[in-house]
Amino acid sequence: MTEKDAPGFGALFLLWIAGSGLRLTILAVPPVLALIILDLKLSGTEVGILNAIPVSLFALASVPGSLLIARIGAVPALVAGLTVAALGSALRGLAADPFGLYATTALMAIGIAVMQPAMPPTVRQWIPHRIGFATAVYTNGLLIGEIVPVALTAPLLLFLGGSWRTNLVAWSILPVLIAITIFLFQPGGSGASTSRHRRWMPDWRDPLLWKVGLIMCGANAMYFCTNAFIPGLLLQTGRTDEIPQVLTALNGGQIPASFLLLVMASRWERRRWPLFSSILLGIMGVCGIVFSTSPWIVATGGAAIGAACAMILTLVLTLPALFVAPDDVPRMSAGVFTIGYSIAMVVSVLGGIAWDITGNAAFAFMPVLLCGFVSLAFTQLTDFSTRRLETAC
Repeated sequence: MTEKDAPGFGALFLLWIAGSGLRLTILAVPPVLALIILDLKLSGTEVGILNAIPVSLFALASVPGSLLIARIGAVPALVAGLTVAALGSALRGLAADPFGLYATTALMAIGIAVMQPAMPPTVRQWIPHRIGFATAVYTNGLLIGEIVPVALTAPLLLFLGGSWRTNLVAWSILPVLIAITIFLFQPGGSGASTSRHRRWMPDWRDPLLWKVGLIMCGANAMYFCTNAFIPGLLLQTGRTDEIPQVLTALNGGQIPASFLLLVMASRWERRRWPLFSSILLGIMGVCGIVFSTSPWIVATGGAAIGAACAMILTLVLTLPALFVAPDDVPRMSAGVFTIGYSIAMVVSVLGGIAWDITGNAAFAFMPVLLCGFVSLAFTQLTDFSTRRLETAC
């Protein structure tokens, strides 16, 4: 690797902490959700709405996020997104009723939705010669950002006197610190030139956009639907004692895969087989959960899904920066997020309907498997050698 190709440690560190900021405030809620339910007297439906708000807004606010990037640049949009996410998260601690909690959660999710399409162009702007590796770095930060609040909330709650409100405010401090750090220490300094983009609306007629989005939706559906439906499946089959193990395996399985990608991402750029193999691994994991009663196989299936989703997410996030001209990266990224999250939400709803119609929670996973096979097919239909050097009209 030449000196020109070597990524700067400072830029990689900034990407890593920015990635962690994508999930810190979201995952601060599950460990204190029981306290929130008791305090605000939330019903099951209200809990469902609360959980659906972030994913829905990731789809709905990605394109407006692309517009903001076009107006002010990727790095300023990233800093703004972190700030808005922190503000919304902190304001959740002041919510007096479910509607206040919904509104502040939506504000937090909008900030994160702006950050997500800002990350690929930031990677390309800071580390253009190692896009796959840099993407793996910030995705590793994202996954660590999912685990840290879950692991540290219990001791933090003890320190804060058991208040879920103060806990949410405390977790909001980190995104603010991350935003300040990125603003002050971004490559070139806070006065660095800002790369702006002329176009912001995704080209919905572009077959490549849909192919990448449909590949991504498989990972989203497998991850979010397994988190949502596995407790119900194990409850229905009288195996509630397995729920913590399976969920731990599902989320913990992402970490080894993420570190593997730190080593292999650059070598796996533009290759079909890593994506195909990852999606197939996820499908096998879902089958293990649905069709087996062995606790070992079910937990292994959860870990396989987690590992598969981490690899698919990282590899897909590299594609906009590798496929299209720099000016098109934010809008293509926004389109991929919109498609990937929207279809995952539809799959989740269809899974719930299948469960209700059949009375069997295992059928909730059938739309997930179908989505996985669709993603698998589109890895075969996508030309991974594509590279557009000019901005699309």
